[in-house]
Amino acid sequence: MRAEVRPAPIVWGMSETPSESPETPDFDAMTRDIAEVPAVEVIVTVAVNLMSAAAVKLGLTEEGDRYKDLDEARKLVAALAGLLDASATEISSFHAAPLRDGLKSLQLAFREASVVPDEPGQGPGEKYTGPVYG
Repeated sequence: MRAEVRPAPIVWGMSETPSESPETPDFDAMTRDIAEVPAVEVIVTVAVNLMSAAAVKLGLTEEGDRYKDLDEARKLVAALAGLLDASATEISSFHAAPLRDGLKSLQLAFREASVVPDEPGQGPGEKYTGPVYG
């Protein structure tokens, strides 16, 4: 007897988007939804997602070292730094300041987690932020 295999639902971003059928997403509804979101909110949401993913890859979650991967963490921290550098003048200091603080914390956590720490100014994202010191 064969087990029934069902296809996984289509997932767009972090939530499922209803559609007429599982194979045909409702792009018009998705476009309307994203059109209503201010750019600052999109940028901040992306930054928070990058921060969360970097924290997991740095082993800073309850699971600890289970998902730790410093190569992946380096990429995520660098992407976050680039995003914040590029958008700093667009999102106001009200939004940017806590994101910069989070970035610095991740950069310091990366330095601490590294067996051989990078030279000052060479760590992930430091080409955008400058050297990070504790």
